[in-house]
Amino acid sequence: MAEEERKKIDMGYLLRMKEQGEKVSWLTAYDYPTALFEDKAGIEIIMPGDSGMMALLGHKNTLPATMDQMLWMTQAVSRAVKYAFLIGDMPYMSYQVSKEEAIRNAGRFMAEGGVDCIKLEGGANMADTIAAIVKAGIPVMGHIGMTPQSAASIGGYKSQGRSVGAAKKIIEDAKLLEQAGAWSVLVEAVPAKLSRFIVDAVSIPVYGIGAGPDVDGQVIIVHDMLGLFQAFKPKFVRRYAEMGEAMVEAFEHYKSDIKAVTFPGPDECYNIKEEEFKKLVAEL
Repeated sequence: MAEEERKKIDMGYLLRMKEQGEKVSWLTAYDYPTALFEDKAGIEIIMPGDSGMMALLGHKNTLPATMDQMLWMTQAVSRAVKYAFLIGDMPYMSYQVSKEEAIRNAGRFMAEGGVDCIKLEGGANMADTIAAIVKAGIPVMGHIGMTPQSAASIGGYKSQGRSVGAAKKIIEDAKLLEQAGAWSVLVEAVPAKLSRFIVDAVSIPVYGIGAGPDVDGQVIIVHDMLGLFQAFKPKFVRRYAEMGEAMVEAFEHYKSDIKAVTFPGPDECYNIKEEEFKKLVAEL
């Protein structure tokens, strides 16, 4: 689609995509250039997630993220995005302490970050908080299954819902989030066969990361799909490029050119008129 024909994607557009059976593409972005290129490519949802703590800033998990850091990233991405639906990712302990604090921080994402909705992790335990945020007029996406912020309490970054009891709980979580007013839900790292039951259990869009093909759309961490994150590779990641290797090759080439004194070349140098140069030489 030509850029002049594109329109800003809103919640209604995404709901119609679900009705029509069209899958949604979703990527993370943590900076202006990446978000600019994702938006240019037509990605429907962009999120500066707390995963940026790991992928961008080198932390071992997402827990160090603060509201100020998340807003800093979100504002950079927001400045780049013209068309995609933009999600604000609520960081650890920005919504768990009280409903009042959750509403206040969600409001900061809307007012300061320029997002279209916020996302927070948790199922039944977060239903009341989600209801309070929605009542305050802020759209909410839920996040269930493997929830990175609570990885320590669920045994680490492991697939969830692999027993009957655990699977039924995730399905119930999805139902409760819909009842609480969430307009959509993200399901992470669950068996592909379970996702079909989750999609059938609710009427709202169900997006997935490591949840198989039957959900309404897919999200992946941009640094994972570009080969820029080297600490580990989740099972559900498909590498669409090896940008890390390409960067190392470019850096090595740059270094080699400097050592060989082939950079900068004549085309990369500024010139001075010959008569001005002669005057300079005479004065010096």
